[in-house]
Amino acid sequence: MAGEDLLNLFSYGTLQLPRVQIATFGRLLTGSPDAMQGYRNELVEITDPDVLATSGERFHPAMVPTGDPADEVAGTVFKVSAAEIAAADAYEVSDYARTRVRLKSGIDAWVYILAKYVKPEV
Repeated sequence: MAGEDLLNLFSYGTLQLPRVQIATFGRLLTGSPDAMQGYRNELVEITDPDVLATSGERFHPAMVPTGDPADEVAGTVFKVSAAEIAAADAYEVSDYARTRVRLKSGIDAWVYILAKYVKPEV
């Protein structure tokens, strides 16, 4: 990763767990607290056996937009490589889709939210 441009990845769920980071990225990530305004969490039941084995959790949080700036989801923003974004894409089940957002801090980051709320890029 030395000399490589790093990307911001915001996690509010299982990608914050050390066991998931080791399994997905082969390392522990370092990050800083941040939040997304105008969203709240719902739970999604995970049935993918690989994701269940990695996370150890049957229900994962999934952000949904509310449009209310008073709603907020706390999490962590990590610096990752393009290859690590691809690894996160492979980890996330089809209920989620990756999209770019502006975090409360003003940082632009990738995040996974419920797929039905992600508009296809043109």
